[in-house]
Amino acid sequence: MRDHIQHQPCVLVHGGAGALMQDRDGCIAAAHGGLAVLRGGGEALAAVVAAVAMLEDDPRFNAGTGSALRMDGRTIEMDAGVMDSRGALGAVSCLQRVRNPVRVAQAVSRTPHWLLCGAGAQRFAHDIGAADYDVATPRAQAQHEEMLEQLRRGERLRPGSDNADYFDYWNFAAPSPAREDAPCDTVGAVARDAAGHFAVAGSTGGATPSLLGRVGDTPIIGAGFYAGPFGAVAVTGIGEQIVRHLLAHRVYNWLAEGTPMAAALERAVALFEPEIAIGVIALSREENGSLSNRAMPTALAR
Repeated sequence: MRDHIQHQPCVLVHGGAGALMQDRDGCIAAAHGGLAVLRGGGEALAAVVAAVAMLEDDPRFNAGTGSALRMDGRTIEMDAGVMDSRGALGAVSCLQRVRNPVRVAQAVSRTPHWLLCGAGAQRFAHDIGAADYDVATPRAQAQHEEMLEQLRRGERLRPGSDNADYFDYWNFAAPSPAREDAPCDTVGAVARDAAGHFAVAGSTGGATPSLLGRVGDTPIIGAGFYAGPFGAVAVTGIGEQIVRHLLAHRVYNWLAEGTPMAAALERAVALFEPEIAIGVIALSREENGSLSNRAMPTALAR
């Protein structure tokens, strides 16, 4: 996908590396929701927040209402981050019982801080009026049961770590299930408004398996998201691997240096072994693109 008209308003979204392509209609709706904000005179940041909030409300995606249960089968911890080329930067991590973490991250961008986590993020969310909201769904419970069954069969759930590690370092209040020898995706959006400003937003319901308090790349500036005067980048995949490359910032720098979009995305994915799920979407002044080594539903609206 390419756009050679500078400052043409557009929104590009993804539904997560490894998500189902049959759910692309949700990405299409979110992209057009973000574009409606731009057409109404809104800025890029408002557009990406609107797009990601729509994906958070869609239980088919691992964010907001579609978030994944942690290994105890009870806990859900969510992360989100936003950034634009005009100085806005905000993120939250380990947030619970909030419908739209991306809107809380946007509110954080107006404070003296860029990241709030845990109990502080929870109190902040409620102080700004975010209602208590149970994001757990029957679909999340079914996915959790499937994950437990995979553990019982001895299937490795995440590249780079052994299943046994999650039981050896178990830190949930609930007792560990019997040890016997998953969702890991994110939603994101990038946008360019009529004034040429860029913005990015991402949200995740967490990875499975993971320990209590685990934070991946989604709320980490430069790893899961980055935006500046040359473009915006959103990343999805296994966060523990993504942060080691500060992937979003690396892709942004390649674009800023003049690397063609397709080449920049290919270089990004090539940094990872094939067993590591990875996906990237990006906008520059003249191009847009997406690439993943897994199925990754995306949609562009302009």
